Amino acid sequence: MSALDAFLARMADAYHLGMANAVLNWDQRTYMPHGGAEARSRQLGTLAKLEHELVVSTQTQDLLAAAEEARGEHAEDSAQRAMLRVARRGMDKAARVPTDLVVRMTETCALGEEAWAGARADDDYARFAPWLEKIIALKKEYAAAVMPGVPIYDALLDDYEEGMTAAALDPLFAELKRETVPLVAAIQTVSDRVSDELLTRDYDEGAQQEFGRKILTACGFPWDRGRLDASVHPFCTNFSPNDVRITTRYERNWMPGSLFGCLHEMGHAFYELNIDPAYEATPLGGGVSLGIHESQSRLWENMVGRSGEFWERYYPEAQAAFPRQLGSVPRDLFYKAINKVSPSFIRVEADEVTYNLHIILRYEMEQDLLNGRLSVKDAPGAWRQKMRESLGIEPPTNREGILQDVHWSGGGMGYFPTYTLGNILSAQFFEAALAAVPTIRTDLRAGRFSALYEWLRVNVHQHGRRYTPDELVQRATGKPMTLAPYVGYLQSKFKRVYGL
Repeated sequence: MSALDAFLARMADAYHLGMANAVLNWDQRTYMPHGGAEARSRQLGTLAKLEHELVVSTQTQDLLAAAEEARGEHAEDSAQRAMLRVARRGMDKAARVPTDLVVRMTETCALGEEAWAGARADDDYARFAPWLEKIIALKKEYAAAVMPGVPIYDALLDDYEEGMTAAALDPLFAELKRETVPLVAAIQTVSDRVSDELLTRDYDEGAQQEFGRKILTACGFPWDRGRLDASVHPFCTNFSPNDVRITTRYERNWMPGSLFGCLHEMGHAFYELNIDPAYEATPLGGGVSLGIHESQSRLWENMVGRSGEFWERYYPEAQAAFPRQLGSVPRDLFYKAINKVSPSFIRVEADEVTYNLHIILRYEMEQDLLNGRLSVKDAPGAWRQKMRESLGIEPPTNREGILQDVHWSGGGMGYFPTYTLGNILSAQFFEAALAAVPTIRTDLRAGRFSALYEWLRVNVHQHGRRYTPDELVQRATGKPMTLAPYVGYLQSKFKRVYGL
């Protein structure tokens, strides 16, 4: 057995512990009775402890060092060299974090998610606030350990987006606001040209589920390797390349929520399902960054699912699924309704043009909370103020405000910017796919997705973590990440929708 093989065999054990942890986390979010939360937190904590101890043990570190000494056995551009690079980055970070902190974060976040779910249901921020206090304190402790001397936010962001910093995000977000705010303003002058009333009619949840499954099947979701369930907040997780789980949520008076939740999480699932099988249980398994991951979910949700071409094929099936609500509604009105631009309270239901304003709000809130400029007690009021300033509306409840997202309860601080990075990259990847396969739009009209699916598989999915995020974007599109395709997409699409 080579030095690298010995190291990979050791890391495979850690991988399987992580996957077992993921199974328990999925169960907690979908089927576990609420009374099981405390025991589940301890189970998750034990698995996290075993995984972390195995990864940072002297034996594992020695095996990695031996594999690095023998790196000359592998070509410079080989997958083996990439494994060593990714493993070293992960090892250096993990070794700086005490195991007891890993356990405390895991257990606290498991209980925090349960508290958040109940608080959201009852619109009771006070129930969740103590947990948010604990989670923020733990994330600050973690940031100081994992990247000492680095700003707190940058240390947390780096877990999701390698090398990204707040200093790089700030000008990018500022440019995005400059490009999109005038479009929002122009649309508001003719807002009455589009109505989404037809989407708020009473849509049976069972019919929503059946229609969502039909659309997933048409897009190529493999039911022998994945499943769909309901949860408080939609998410995607995986336990192996052949076991990927997605969820959505159903609301009777907002039909697009479940459907676009399905398409969004399907995009994440496609990424995990198509990573080179040889990378399973190695440092190269999994998506390379959350920004790249979100580009896949946002591409399928928006570039495909909210396109006119998609509904040329599937609107008759939507009418058949919901005859009372949509039977007499022309396709053009439905298309405009699902693309209506209007400030809204809920991020996952926001239109494409205002969506990033929701992300920037959370980005700013996270930095203020982590850096002590904002207290947990005052956070709901700050949220409402930022909503007024950025979107001109104020949520009437905390359930529609600060309690709407699951991320903070699970410790996901530093995660939100990746949604906007994903939006930007989704347009860049889609533009590159169209240039390589000009028939993609025609294919969408006919309900054919294989050409787009294959381009994404070959150029994005299969590589896993072999390349850095920047390298992957350059290889797939021929250029670094750029805002131009995304801004052009928004301008072109929504000027057509509103006749501007």
